[in-house]
Amino acid sequence: MTLAKAQQGKIPATVITGFLGAGKTTMIRNLLQNADGKRIALIINEFGDLGVDGDVLKGCGAEACSEEDIIELTNGCICCTVADDFIPTMTKLLERENRPDHIVIETSGLALPQPLVAAFNWPDIRSEVTVDGVVTVVDSAAVAAGRFADDHDKVDALRVNDDNLDHESPLEELFEDQLTAADLIVLNKTDLIDASGLKSVRDEVASRISRKPTMIEAKNGEVAAAILLGLGVGTEGEIANRKSHHEMEHEAGEEHDHDEFDSFVVELGAISDPAAFIDRLKGVIAEHDVLRLKGFADVPGKPMRLLIQAVGSRIDQYYDRAWAAGEARGTRLVVIGLHDMDEAAVRAAISALV
Repeated sequence: MTLAKAQQGKIPATVITGFLGAGKTTMIRNLLQNADGKRIALIINEFGDLGVDGDVLKGCGAEACSEEDIIELTNGCICCTVADDFIPTMTKLLERENRPDHIVIETSGLALPQPLVAAFNWPDIRSEVTVDGVVTVVDSAAVAAGRFADDHDKVDALRVNDDNLDHESPLEELFEDQLTAADLIVLNKTDLIDASGLKSVRDEVASRISRKPTMIEAKNGEVAAAILLGLGVGTEGEIANRKSHHEMEHEAGEEHDHDEFDSFVVELGAISDPAAFIDRLKGVIAEHDVLRLKGFADVPGKPMRLLIQAVGSRIDQYYDRAWAAGEARGTRLVVIGLHDMDEAAVRAAISALV
């Protein structure tokens, strides 16, 4: 039986993964607004208690995806809670009378795609859904700046004095794991780098994986639905050959969790001078090595919420939607960093900005 025949009649699902701040949510928002009439169901996995990405997508106004089609799994890594969260969610989705034409799953920036894709082999799901493909989104500007690139000469020179340099950081492993799972790699934010930088990003990404999935370029997450949807890979049947670092550690008897990352929510009052707040926030992020910050701000006199998304010291902001009737206005920010981040100090520093 051919792959196409095996998939016939099944609902296709696209898994969109990528490191913190790569632009996954923006790409999905663009997809929903240009879905060519497809009804799309979204499953969004957030790291932290505040479902920012789901809120952003619910406010996009796309007919392709109503609010009832957006399902959020917050405060947990989907790769660690497949049995408890993902399987029941999929089961309920499949039991709906008006089933979607396509399912899109946005993983958290800290999630491993491999266990999630493998879950599509569960009998009750495999008979109804197939993984159309795994799309990995890369922040090209971050990679060009060396966030995941080793200075090999420097490492070689220092290794004699520091054995720890032989070991890759959790962030590098996570970056490689997400690339390893990919059927399509989107080099996003290419407008932020020049041609030389883009070539170095392509070379760096290619050097991290043995497989050679298709690699495309994008800016502002603008990728046509025809490119993202309809890959027809059936990745659930291939994922066993795309093992992550953590899966290999499991096989060696080691345990995996996400203790290397912490997240918390900072709640503030209104932000009277958003430009000054954003400018000073960059200093807090740099001083405390915050990996990712995202959320909403209440600006007095403005009928809309101010969306704030930070990757390192690079911060994007725009008014995304009007405050709903009866909705409590306020400023709520999710902060994500490594496990040794001083939460109390970061909270105090951000609170002092208001």
